[in-house]
Amino acid sequence: MTSDFYRIRRLPPYVFAEVNALKAAARARGDDVIDFGMGNPDLPTPRHVVDKLTEAVRDPKTHRYSMSRGIPGLRKALVGSYARRFGVDLDPERETIVTLGSKEGLANLAQAITAPGDVILCPNPSYPIHAFGFTIAGASVRHVPLLPLDRFVGELEKACRHSVPRPSALILNFPSNPTAQVVGLDFYAEMVDFARREGLYILSDIAYSEIYFDGNPPPSILQIPGAKDVAVEFSSMSKTYSMPGWRIGFAAGNPGLIGALSRVKSYLDYGAFTPIQVAATAALNGPQDCVDEHRAIYQARRDVLVSRFAQAGWDVPSPPATMFAWVPVPEAYRHLGSVGFSKLLLQEAQVAVAPGLGFGEYGDDHVRIALVENEHRIRQAARNLKRLFESGKGRIDNA
Repeated sequence: MTSDFYRIRRLPPYVFAEVNALKAAARARGDDVIDFGMGNPDLPTPRHVVDKLTEAVRDPKTHRYSMSRGIPGLRKALVGSYARRFGVDLDPERETIVTLGSKEGLANLAQAITAPGDVILCPNPSYPIHAFGFTIAGASVRHVPLLPLDRFVGELEKACRHSVPRPSALILNFPSNPTAQVVGLDFYAEMVDFARREGLYILSDIAYSEIYFDGNPPPSILQIPGAKDVAVEFSSMSKTYSMPGWRIGFAAGNPGLIGALSRVKSYLDYGAFTPIQVAATAALNGPQDCVDEHRAIYQARRDVLVSRFAQAGWDVPSPPATMFAWVPVPEAYRHLGSVGFSKLLLQEAQVAVAPGLGFGEYGDDHVRIALVENEHRIRQAARNLKRLFESGKGRIDNA
């Protein structure tokens, strides 16, 4: 009996696996690993959200099957949040759905709208599910270089000209994971025009829209007039309210896409545990000072990271948003590639980062650093890195 399954054959080896194995081995030896690798928020979920969960879970009626589309109260809370934050009106019945995190929503929408051989446009580098959700669904993913951003539209147009069949969807993710780039409404207006012209849908991921540090708050594509004709947008409670393990996200926008996702989900799940949805409703409807507090903590960590790593000999571009820094591999270590450099940092400095290759081949000259260690640990990491850089280990001039 074969175990060489079709969909598994389409997935490449997991780039992060090698570094993760080394990280596990280091911890087993008792090494104090400073882990910037996974974007796993370390800040506590706001107390009022946890209190609402414990209150709801005591009601035995909430232990029954929930609703795959999400409870009405949570969908209405999302509508209120969009109205306050973006000035966007949504129909809670036709234009919103609750997902088990944005990752599940993206993957299941890919299953809903993709036929084998369809062409999907995906920026590269990108968060892996953006491309591989469609790969699993049988699509052909055409990777479009994201950097530099001022050439992105031209690259999209070139991809459309040279794709057979014509692309059916485009993935966007701003603020970007992993690059931390932000865009404005002018960019989204251009993307909506492009989608109309090329006859494709846009799937926008704004999971990091509330973690921003410089300038105006990042916008929503749904703020563009007519965007709901072509676009659906995914968001998440994970980063905004530090609720990653709760697995609550949303999709909003085009009624046809929301309906397709709803139909697939109705076969696959009964929705998140009702008390979790009740608590998520309390998060959206309740005081938002917790979001401001978390944002301030991430900004302080960013500033310490940028200044202390520079003192250690590694220039870190200051990210304007997200909980990540997208950092070029130093010139003297470029020969190692992002995976080799990540392994060197772990073995010689006990610092774990995510190799850029894991986000696409155009990311192999960078690593991603997650702001999930406190300021003391960031300073400790900088000291470790300075010792490594001064030792000369791994440098091309010492190879």
